[in-house]
Amino acid sequence: MNIRAMTAILAATVVLPLGAAHATDLEVTHWWTSGGEAAAVAELAKAFDATGNKWVDGAIAGAGSTARPIMISRITGGDPMGATQFNHGRQAEELVQAGLMRDLTAVAEKGKWREVIKPVSLLDSCTIDGKIYCAPVNIHSWQWLWLSNEAFQKAGVPVPTNWNEFVAAAPALQKAGLQALALGGQPWQANGLFDTLVLAIGGKELYERVYKDKDEEAAAGPEMAKIFAAADQARQLAKGSNVQDWNQATNLVLTGKAGGQIMGDWAQGEFQIAGKKAGTDYTCLPGLGLNQVLATGGDAFYFPLLDDEEKSKAQDILAETIVNPKTQVAFNLKKGSVPIRGDVDLAAANDCMKKGIEIISKGNVVTSTDQLVSADTQKQKEDLMSEFFASTSITPEQAQERFAEIIGSAD
Repeated sequence: MNIRAMTAILAATVVLPLGAAHATDLEVTHWWTSGGEAAAVAELAKAFDATGNKWVDGAIAGAGSTARPIMISRITGGDPMGATQFNHGRQAEELVQAGLMRDLTAVAEKGKWREVIKPVSLLDSCTIDGKIYCAPVNIHSWQWLWLSNEAFQKAGVPVPTNWNEFVAAAPALQKAGLQALALGGQPWQANGLFDTLVLAIGGKELYERVYKDKDEEAAAGPEMAKIFAAADQARQLAKGSNVQDWNQATNLVLTGKAGGQIMGDWAQGEFQIAGKKAGTDYTCLPGLGLNQVLATGGDAFYFPLLDDEEKSKAQDILAETIVNPKTQVAFNLKKGSVPIRGDVDLAAANDCMKKGIEIISKGNVVTSTDQLVSADTQKQKEDLMSEFFASTSITPEQAQERFAEIIGSAD
């Protein structure tokens, strides 16, 4: 095992789970620290506290790339929390294999998770050797272009309807003294932007050949060369962002200082908390307006093994609470994500969320890269993309060659 590689309302009859006989505090670690994210986390805490237990918030600033190594270190070092966030996929795979995570199969069977969680691939990502080890909490997709209507009005050009129009409008934005594309400096942001280009421009077949089949020839081929050319355009448009965190980049868009940002649907939470209205103040383009296919990534909670029996009971209650339909609606409306249940009422969803729900309901989805490749492979990609977007010293051709090598050795 290589732990270090991990580092790199529905019907009224539905009620929240009953509290334990002896309520207890449960520390929950996560990396949701932006304004919109904090508002969403508060809904989870409120629902859990309503069971008679107490959510002890363990937020870790700096996004997942900073938080995950800390979480993993605590678990492997004998100081486990009560529950911890990871993305859907393989980030906790080695922790499970090491016997450090609780088996939630009984809780899942009681709640009929396999029947209500859609798509079922979310639950499959929690399943190792036939046992379920996590509770999915949302569906997030990376493939969105967020546009500031105000910025394009200042630039005197129409709001784009797709990525190609955005690129064409960039000179007008720059002439008006505006940032064209907002991009934070964290490696995972550049990596996510690149994967979004793969799916939006290259299409589902290319995306799956590269990430699902680990096809090195496809990764080195002419179709991927087009993606690297688009990535080269993106890094040129992103010059001058001068921000680090993703929500700082989102703020450039929602304040009209930047034309757009490629970022996951969690950006909606920032627009929402700022009082911005979809379709009026900002525009959202799923699939960058080119290819309306979304990757069903997102977040899940894992529960480390604990010696305390009462805390273990509280873990079960939290897992039930996370999947509960009322919690799902309250949390995801604030988070900007889509619920993991197909049987909840989302009449209050904004226009952008409804677009995402419609795409997912039609089955126009792919599995996220977090689910398709190991954490180690993902880290290699992040390092490459961080270097590529930070400096033009690495050409698209050089970057593609290194990318193909990563895919060829991916696990």
